[in-house]
Amino acid sequence: MGPSWVAGAVAAGPASLASLITAGGAYGYALFWVVVLSAVAGAFAQYLAMRLGLLTERGIVAVVEDHLGDSWAWLLVLDVVLAAGSAQLLIMKTVATVSETITGVDARIWGVVWAVVLAVGLATRGYRFLETVAKALVAGVVFAFLASLFVVPVDADAAARGLIPALPAGSALVAAGVLGGAVHITLITMHSYTMRAREWTVEEYGLATFDVGASMLVAFGVYSVAVFLVTASVLTTGDLSAVEAARALGPLAGRYAEWLFLLGLLGAAVSTLGGNTIAPPFLLADKLGWGTTVDDNRYRGLLVAAALLSAPGAFIGGPVLSQLALVLAIGTVGTPFAIVVVLYLLNSEAVPKSPSTLTNLGGLGLLVVTGALATNFVAEQVAGGVDVLSGAILAFAVILTAATVALLAKYARLSITRPAVFNE
Repeated sequence: MGPSWVAGAVAAGPASLASLITAGGAYGYALFWVVVLSAVAGAFAQYLAMRLGLLTERGIVAVVEDHLGDSWAWLLVLDVVLAAGSAQLLIMKTVATVSETITGVDARIWGVVWAVVLAVGLATRGYRFLETVAKALVAGVVFAFLASLFVVPVDADAAARGLIPALPAGSALVAAGVLGGAVHITLITMHSYTMRAREWTVEEYGLATFDVGASMLVAFGVYSVAVFLVTASVLTTGDLSAVEAARALGPLAGRYAEWLFLLGLLGAAVSTLGGNTIAPPFLLADKLGWGTTVDDNRYRGLLVAAALLSAPGAFIGGPVLSQLALVLAIGTVGTPFAIVVVLYLLNSEAVPKSPSTLTNLGGLGLLVVTGALATNFVAEQVAGGVDVLSGAILAFAVILTAATVALLAKYARLSITRPAVFNE
């Protein structure tokens, strides 16, 4: 197994943790259905991305450029750079803050240290180093949060009622954040490159499918459910930082719960920091016609730059929990566009074999769910008054919505002109 564990490491990170803590602390078990849906939807989104990567044996940007054009390729690159770049700063802030809590050393010092470690590790060891670390950290994170679940009392009846879909007032941002942790443009677009780094081809189709299920559906699903149930059972507010949430578990559920939560948070933050760093360089290098391994010094330079530019995140003030949920929700705004791009390419001449009707319907269902949550999030932001931030989010949403609608129209025309579009 391999590439999907990098996606799982990014998904099982502090931004997802922030959304899960907020969801459980602020709304109890009411959003449990979103948590379960996120694991299923995340696995299916990665399956679509995996299929495209294996059948084309190329990076997604190069395929978009060939079959949609240069402008569409640049739009996809910019979408990923904005979504992953904004998340990177807050992920570093989380890593540095947790490191300070555990060691007592100032978070700003840790921000610089982690940025240098990240730059050196990625530039000298490359993808396989990242994948190995990701597997170890994801396994440790899942164990930590699963163990914490056993020392916290869970209301099984209330959890079961939370599986009935409902959105409490004011929960759109949180729901979008929870789903955005699993179905995110960064995860979808990076997958073709991580498989190329492993030199996987269509011959590994069965292994790649198992890889997606094991990492996203099982490992990420257990992580999400465990974190959510712990916080929904113990916390009574969503207005806590991730570190504060861990500390709150001490007097409420015991010191074991506090330290398991802290260690799980650190592992999740470090694994996500590495995985998130490689996404923008992958797409940008592919668009510029550069190599996407450390054998190409230009790509190596992009990796170092992305790693070092994350250091200022440790100097950002304010509550990290709400900030992380916000950047995940912003990523959700860009995700429907990525899903339509993948569906279009899967049903075009880019691949030798089109998806089944069931796969296409699942992809369209995924599009509807992510689109609805993104719409609710934007509407909630605008309803609170249009300021610089909400205005930027609105502009971002309008541009990508227009692009998504235009691509859906092309997708519909393709379905008519290519009769075999729905045949496996």
